[in-house]
Amino acid sequence: MRILVTDGMDKTAMAELKAQGHEVVEQFYESEELGKALRGFDVVVVRSKTKVRAPHIDEAKGSNLKLIIRGGVGVDNIDVKYAEENGIMVRNTPNASSQSVAECALAHMFACARFISIAGAAMRNDIWDKKAYSKGIELQGKTLGIIGFGRIGAHLGVMAKAIGMNVIAFDIFHIPGIEERLGIPYVEMDELLAKSDFISVHAPAVDGGALINAERIAKMKDGVVIINTSRGTNVDEAALLAALESGKVRAAGLDVYADEPATNKALYSHPMVSCTPHIGAATNEAQKRIGAEIVDIIKAM
Repeated sequence: MRILVTDGMDKTAMAELKAQGHEVVEQFYESEELGKALRGFDVVVVRSKTKVRAPHIDEAKGSNLKLIIRGGVGVDNIDVKYAEENGIMVRNTPNASSQSVAECALAHMFACARFISIAGAAMRNDIWDKKAYSKGIELQGKTLGIIGFGRIGAHLGVMAKAIGMNVIAFDIFHIPGIEERLGIPYVEMDELLAKSDFISVHAPAVDGGALINAERIAKMKDGVVIINTSRGTNVDEAALLAALESGKVRAAGLDVYADEPATNKALYSHPMVSCTPHIGAATNEAQKRIGAEIVDIIKAM
């Protein structure tokens, strides 16, 4: 088969696909060129940069395209239902990057608790301001509320418990037996908002507005820390910035943004924001696992 890889893939996985006799083309296409390009391939592999929307699928109709693979968890950059209605399968790699994203969220929690991001930036500007960063907090004994308790949320919960945090979770889907297996109770959203010292979001993008908005921030503890490594639209950036300015929110750790590359400089440059450029899944280990899952998906065709 002819396989298009638009946003990069582990080199070992690409070599394995080629060894199996497939032709692998690594090429990014701008949106206006993508639909036409898809007509020349059987499979397309995307990450988060490439968006496969209904107009692209329309252009690809009648061609050999039969599979779109999202190397990662979320598939909100693909019009899944429309693709499948037109005979194109959509698959993702839900297991491969969960640990990496969870560790990224935990790293942001530490950074927010101990001023690691802003203190490091100050030192690189030859500013030794020990006093300004001497009021850190410990994670041990704090309550972590996880919104979206799938694979990533569960990984984070286990790690947080290991360092002595109390962990509670909210999810619209209740996985049978998971509370007993992990020792992490499900609670309603309002209870999570009221009890949590740290709140970490691990839900897919949702219709109907941000999961974290001004109304829900108002229900949180004063001095709460908010972490988002899921989708940028899950947090109302204007509401978050206002809460940071007022002190309602102590700090925020952000790996994802409403617009990417990020455009809200007032937010990502705020001294109490620990920010990274959507690198939650960007570890060597995760990329290898993603590549291996992609190979397995294509083998199974």
